[in-house]
Amino acid sequence: MTELAQGSVLTVRELTEQLRHCLEGRFPFVWVRGEVSNLSRPSSGHVYFSLKDQDTQIQCVWFLQQQRRGVGHRQFDPLTGEVYDNTRPSPLELLRNGLYVFCAGRISIFPLRGQYQLVVEVLQPTGQGGLAQLFEERKRALAEKGYFALERKRPLSEGAQRVAVVTSLTGAAVHDFLELVKNRGSGAQIRLFPALVQGEGAAAEIVQAVNAINTQGWAQVIVLIRGGGSLEDLWAFNEESVAEAVFQSRIPVLAGIGHEVDVTLADMTADVRAATPSHAAQLLWPLRDALRQRLDQQTAALRRIAEKWLDKAAGRLQGQETALRWFSPMQRHARLSEQLQQATFALGRAARQWHTKKQHALEAVEMVLDACNPLSLSMRGYVVARTPQGKVLRFVGDAMPGQHIEISMCDGSLSAVVSAIHPFEKSGSQSA
Repeated sequence: MTELAQGSVLTVRELTEQLRHCLEGRFPFVWVRGEVSNLSRPSSGHVYFSLKDQDTQIQCVWFLQQQRRGVGHRQFDPLTGEVYDNTRPSPLELLRNGLYVFCAGRISIFPLRGQYQLVVEVLQPTGQGGLAQLFEERKRALAEKGYFALERKRPLSEGAQRVAVVTSLTGAAVHDFLELVKNRGSGAQIRLFPALVQGEGAAAEIVQAVNAINTQGWAQVIVLIRGGGSLEDLWAFNEESVAEAVFQSRIPVLAGIGHEVDVTLADMTADVRAATPSHAAQLLWPLRDALRQRLDQQTAALRRIAEKWLDKAAGRLQGQETALRWFSPMQRHARLSEQLQQATFALGRAARQWHTKKQHALEAVEMVLDACNPLSLSMRGYVVARTPQGKVLRFVGDAMPGQHIEISMCDGSLSAVVSAIHPFEKSGSQSA
């Protein structure tokens, strides 16, 4: 069954198929007891009915091919394996509404109605088959003790390397088991613990083998296997002593007893149940080709992860190198040198601008000074009169007749004596 991605939308058929696979995987073979009702016998030969108790019912179908089980032309009791002639009524003939029966089969889903049902493989009216009744009584008693509780069951060691097998060395089960081991796993060690698997003394030998394996403490998994047979043939694995040994085992137990339809108390108590002895080997070890394929896939995945990690590490290293450059003295020296060069250039430009500005201001001052320079005035015909002490005579009133004065000209000076003073009249007219 293909698992859909989480969150995807299922069609009704897809959902029904997933539920069917879950139910068939969880309940490959189950015994149910109840009262027959709604019995229907259509022309197809299949039988349809409901199996109910006080307040619950389940739909059942007994297909034609499952009704024809027998040995030659004679009938047999499917619970005990007892063969009897045709004078004894068959369960099919006895089946009627109101009859209390034992039914065994697998749980499935009828897709057209989306309804779960019991696909019957074995049907036996109650009151017949003492072993079946004893089986149910022991089953109830052990269930109340917690022998079948899921929370106590332990997973098997993946790819177990040390396996102890309890079985008969003369049966087909051990041959089938070891034949499958040839192409599976990666070289596990297997120790065989011979034990009777049928008849008187079988249960005691099975218990002794399981206890011995626990005492040695070598094995990672204990495997109980046996070929198919009648309920009576498999009865050693329905003994309470065997179920107790499996329950008390400190080492996980894998049970592969009989065929897929055969279920014993040892199967139900074991940590893991296999449908057959061959299936037990399949549960313990995958095919070597599958291991090689898984190795190739994991190698490729590891390579991808390593490349991705290296890419991330290279990115982090590049980032750290960049950060290191920022904090490196050489990087800082280069940055400061560049800043110093820029500051030097700016300072030179500012100095030139300042010098030009000051030079222009100086030229302006020089022009003003030149305009006020007496020598400059002299070149234009102006003279400066001073007292012998150097005081500039600005007004005629600053001098007195008879006073000696010095007259500065553009190319020298004259010594003179003031003979007379002639102020300008107030009217503004001037006298020579």
